[in-house]
Amino acid sequence: MSVAHTAQHATTVGPAVLVPLVAGWCYLAAVLRQREPDRPGWSHWRTAAFAAGCALLAVALLLPADGFAAHMWQHLLLGMLAPLGLVLGAPGTLLLRTVDRRVGRAALRALRHPVARTLAHPVTGLLLTAGGLWLLYLTPLYRATLASPVLHDLVNLHFLLSGLLFTWSIAGLEPYRHRASVPVRLVVLGVAVVAHASLAQLLYAGLLIDVPAPSDALRAGAAVMYYGGDAAEILLALALLASWRPQPRRVLLTASAGG
Repeated sequence: MSVAHTAQHATTVGPAVLVPLVAGWCYLAAVLRQREPDRPGWSHWRTAAFAAGCALLAVALLLPADGFAAHMWQHLLLGMLAPLGLVLGAPGTLLLRTVDRRVGRAALRALRHPVARTLAHPVTGLLLTAGGLWLLYLTPLYRATLASPVLHDLVNLHFLLSGLLFTWSIAGLEPYRHRASVPVRLVVLGVAVVAHASLAQLLYAGLLIDVPAPSDALRAGAAVMYYGGDAAEILLALALLASWRPQPRRVLLTASAGG
């Protein structure tokens, strides 16, 4: 495209960067509680995964979005890589081990609600993540984010939350009675790969999109989406296969039985 690229919002150190710091501190405090004599302990691998997710989230929030490729890296970190680490940390299980039993039971009842079951389905996560990307780049929404820092932050928040939801629906470690079957999750993940690759090709070719960036910047951003997205989705598929257990599971979060 020949239209000059409007300057991106430079990311500055602000309140948002406190989110991964506070999340990491709370997670570590809960892990340390598991070392008490009456508790079963906690996996170091899960702790490392959550720490990596917090670190990737912090990098995404601190990354200066001064070009379309940097903008795409930010979305890749926020929507795919950071959520993978956070989800593999199994914070839901850790939370239910930490809170009062009555609070835990109330949370489990809430997760049985039809709305929660719909949100937990991988198709919902797919529509929110991949659909959000198509909406962002094929409508004037991206242009609007360049003129409004608040809208820019809201879009980033959407990609983080929808990325967490999609990642958990595909490879969440917590046993959940209403979780989609492994074949369904693999099919949905395959559709996500196609959706991201197709959008990346449109960006690379400059077709149908509404992004005010020169062609070389579009191609650089498209390459990040294409190759980086593929790598993130391969990691997500591996996480799904590694955590898959063919035997029946208990209703939800059996680890919460320890209180």
